[in-house]
Amino acid sequence: MSTTHLPITDSLYRYVLEQSSDGHDPLLTQLRRETQALGNVAEMSISPNQCSFLSFLTGLIGARYAVEIGTFTGSSSISIARGLVPGGRLVCFDNDFRYTSIARRYWFRAGLQNKIELRLGDAHQLIPRFRSAGLLDLVFIDADKEAYDFYYETLLPLVRTNGLIIFDNMLRGGKVVDPVRRNEPATRAIDELNRKLASDPRIQSLLLPIADGLHLCRKLERGY
Repeated sequence: MSTTHLPITDSLYRYVLEQSSDGHDPLLTQLRRETQALGNVAEMSISPNQCSFLSFLTGLIGARYAVEIGTFTGSSSISIARGLVPGGRLVCFDNDFRYTSIARRYWFRAGLQNKIELRLGDAHQLIPRFRSAGLLDLVFIDADKEAYDFYYETLLPLVRTNGLIIFDNMLRGGKVVDPVRRNEPATRAIDELNRKLASDPRIQSLLLPIADGLHLCRKLERGY
């Protein structure tokens, strides 16, 4: 089996961004700068190519109803909302008022405030009670890693056939293959979920080395 892959240098990464339709996004660039000013916590924000990828996928599947768990300062929610069909709706779950206040400001600046609803609180308690106006087309999960499997099992029945569930940080900075660090609780939970998704007959899954790893899951008709 070939293991050939192309190392992505900084210059090559910039080239990739520049040769994308939405590679130059002033609003997301400004949001990224404001987020970086917050310090180390800025690492929780998704990368520019992930933003483009989320918008692309959302539009590709014609998503109308979407859910996001873990909003932070709003890059991913803006990207998803931009890809929704007219009249589409994104419901965001997050428990941090400070960071989501930044997200709210940028939702208004992007003209997306009528497409996005924020539900503040503990997602462990809110998600089991959540019901959408219709079956979900897309779910993006980027929150507490040890709860990923709980969110997956709770939301999968609400996703339509061929709908997507997308997980972020599924490579954990390479720790998933580190003999020592893979045993850290959060990394162990992610490793176990990656393996579960790869063999789950209810979905088709694909783990992509984009940024810190995106695991895409397409719900199949069988199994329900």
